[in-house]
Amino acid sequence: MTRRLAEVAKKVGVSEATVSRVLNGKPGVSDATREAVLTALDVLGYERPTQLRGDRGRLVGLVLPELQNPIFPAFAEVVGGALAQQGFTSVLCTRTVGGVSESDYVDLLLQQHVSGMVFAGGLYAQGDASHSHYRRVLDRKLPTVLVNAAVEHLGFPQVSCDDVAAAEIALAHLMALGHRQVAMLLGPPDHVPSQRKLAAFRAYASANGLELGPDHVEHTMFSLEGGHAAAARMVAAGVTGIICASDVLALGAIRAARRAGLSVPEDVSVIGYDDSALMNCVDPPLTTVRQPIDAMGRAAVELLVAQIDAAVVPGDELLFEPELVVRASTAPAPRP
Repeated sequence: MTRRLAEVAKKVGVSEATVSRVLNGKPGVSDATREAVLTALDVLGYERPTQLRGDRGRLVGLVLPELQNPIFPAFAEVVGGALAQQGFTSVLCTRTVGGVSESDYVDLLLQQHVSGMVFAGGLYAQGDASHSHYRRVLDRKLPTVLVNAAVEHLGFPQVSCDDVAAAEIALAHLMALGHRQVAMLLGPPDHVPSQRKLAAFRAYASANGLELGPDHVEHTMFSLEGGHAAAARMVAAGVTGIICASDVLALGAIRAARRAGLSVPEDVSVIGYDDSALMNCVDPPLTTVRQPIDAMGRAAVELLVAQIDAAVVPGDELLFEPELVVRASTAPAPRP
């Protein structure tokens, strides 16, 4: 009992007396501290006192923005399998427009006394979004890992694909094919991975004497329709190469080029990002920058389990190298 009190107190950062008050249902402890102590019991594998037990299992919340983009089901499969190997069950939570929000899912998962959470593509990547629900997770000291770039002030461990390298290898590929009118199609302006890609795109272009006009950068929502609308403006401006921040945006760009009477890749080359399922089966097969989803997913689970096992895991960002997969949507720049 004494050892349990000491371990829980150390994990939460409170006194053993405070832990004892929580376990015995005594007053004088804030709600946040009480919940943090109970969460620590769950994470360390101790049984709660009978009167404090819920329906907790060895559950881990996996919070995703959607399942229509095939990269997210692929990631869920990797993380779910890696968690199962560690004896955990993933609880898949997918945001819906006008329905259950990410904040709602956080509250639900906290009520279920999950052992940890993994977020991918969440609001942590949007600078203008509300981040108050992440503060609730931090206050509970719940093991948590974020996948891909986040705003700076959150402090969770992160597993990311290197956005700088992704932008550079895509632009280098098009420049090697002779393209000088290259544009970049990105997510919303406050989207941190898009900001990183754009900064790298501009820096690499400047270093290699490539001039970027106002029509060479577009921001839009991550959807086929958003990609189509934004790419249509780029095509009208005369660009010959489009680098996209997702495969779905790239498919929209291809559709925009065709609607304008142009051919891909003879008139316009298009590069995607993710290498999600079936991108080798579209017409033309998509040249794209591959995220190492398997390695990233397994690393996220390793970081999470380390936290659950009470290891000290700093809130650093692990960067994984992307890979350019060249298929048939890119070709030498058209002659003037």
